[in-house]
Amino acid sequence: MSPTPKIGALAVVLHENRVLLVQRSKQPDAGLWGFPGGHVEWGETVREAAARELLEETGVTAQPDVYIDNLDLLKHDAQGRVQTHYLLVGVMCRYQSGTPVAADDAQDARWFPMQQILDGALPMSARVPDLLARAMRVDQPAARPDKRP
Repeated sequence: MSPTPKIGALAVVLHENRVLLVQRSKQPDAGLWGFPGGHVEWGETVREAAARELLEETGVTAQPDVYIDNLDLLKHDAQGRVQTHYLLVGVMCRYQSGTPVAADDAQDARWFPMQQILDGALPMSARVPDLLARAMRVDQPAARPDKRP
């Protein structure tokens, strides 16, 4: 049986001009900041996984809303062989309640000004600023025909 990619959900939560990030405690990306998230469990939708992982890692509750983007993350060894392959799905989640507290797979959990992340001012997982920029565009009322301003 050949290896298959692992599917992960990323919860992108924007609130009051800030974005919620966690500092990873485990590999891959231990010590780096990124969106709360993790593996999609058997029988679970990506949206459900995003909300579950968000709550488990931060104690924050949010309503999963729209898909933002898919990210293929492949890591290769020195000979060019694929060592890990993740398909990560960014999900916009609408903040409902809670104060971030690091739990589960996180060393820390905090709100950051969005511009700080867009400027790359933290040690972050690959493509965090790119996914945030996409989320900010999705969050605009004109980009969301199903939502009234």
